[in-house]
Amino acid sequence: MSSPDDRPAGHGGISRRRLFGAVGAGAVAVGAGAALGRLTAPDAVAAEHSEVVPFRGGVQAGIVTPAQDRMHFAAFDVTTESRDELVALLKKWTQMAERMTAGLETTEGGAVDGAEYRPPDDTGEALDLDACQLTLTIGFGPSLFVGADGADRFGIADKRPAQLADLPKFTGDALDPARSGGDICIQACANDPQVAVHAIRNLARVGFGTVALKWSQLGFGRTSSTSTSQTTPRNLFGFKDGTRNVKAEEPAALAEHVWAAPLDGQLWMAGGSYLVARRIRMLIEPWDRTTLHEQERVIGRSKGSGAPLGERDEFDPLEFEAKGAGGKPVIDEDAHVRLASAEALGGIQILRRGYNFTDGSDGFGHLDAGLFFIAYCRDPQAQFVPMQQNLARNDALNEYIKHVGSAVFAVPPGVGDDGYWGSTLFA
Repeated sequence: MSSPDDRPAGHGGISRRRLFGAVGAGAVAVGAGAALGRLTAPDAVAAEHSEVVPFRGGVQAGIVTPAQDRMHFAAFDVTTESRDELVALLKKWTQMAERMTAGLETTEGGAVDGAEYRPPDDTGEALDLDACQLTLTIGFGPSLFVGADGADRFGIADKRPAQLADLPKFTGDALDPARSGGDICIQACANDPQVAVHAIRNLARVGFGTVALKWSQLGFGRTSSTSTSQTTPRNLFGFKDGTRNVKAEEPAALAEHVWAAPLDGQLWMAGGSYLVARRIRMLIEPWDRTTLHEQERVIGRSKGSGAPLGERDEFDPLEFEAKGAGGKPVIDEDAHVRLASAEALGGIQILRRGYNFTDGSDGFGHLDAGLFFIAYCRDPQAQFVPMQQNLARNDALNEYIKHVGSAVFAVPPGVGDDGYWGSTLFA
């Protein structure tokens, strides 16, 4: 349960779409990553007060957009060997995604106005619902570029960023291959679960024959805030989660830690980011039998206020040098907040966007529940990997959690007026 490490800042105001326009050459021409962070955040914050989040823009919605309450995340394997078929699907998906994020059917009248003796073009379960701030965000996995046999699957092997590599095995990992990896991911976030599920369902439906769903995850109750306009939520252990997350209103931090820049090696990724997904099983029953004192020691914060141990307010600084009785650190050496902090990691930060999940029981009388961890970062190899290595080796929280799924994806820049999902990669 990695935690990023930054403080909230003030608001600004400027329109993302008005500033960015088309993707492709326009996105590359933005230049430094600092410009991306500076120009995109405020419009994302404004989206919190509207039911419709604009689909097109310089960066994809669903990254710095104020985190919605529900999520449906899906990973697909590409089953076709045809580049043309894959590109055609990405174009079709783009058309559908733009309509659904506006609160519309996948096609005009698609649910009930089509031919009587053919399947509808829209499954219809969102007909009476509005857009609910639906965002759809796409990413491409390492295996889309180079297959397991080393083959250049779609003529894009030379465009695979160095940052996009499978994550190493971390100490304690118990990964299920059926819940890991994937060629393409789509993250659907909304304030109504049926809207998010409808979006993934319809994209998977039209993808039949070109892609196949590999795994998916439903999430509820965001486990971090991506805007200073949001309060800090709680995870299933009952603690406030993501207090020090990078926020949409922090352009310098976004430019440094989240947005890919032209100088990072692949121009098609400028204005994009990298998504790390980890399915983290929380061992609910042992945690629930643990004393409050031990729970707070393990996390390093007060359960009620969210304040660092020894402090009074949630946003008080972490005083790692403070000593308590017998000269012991007030925040233990193996406390989660210490090991996940920028202070312990040489300044590393990430933007968290995870969700709680509960998927029934495991057949042994235990809840299958936990955190579906999602993080966006500029370079997962330089940011997430050292963070998780530090946590996996030393975190007191490891007694109560288990990492059971894992994936990493390159999230391209946003879609311009004439572009489609992945157009900077395939054009």
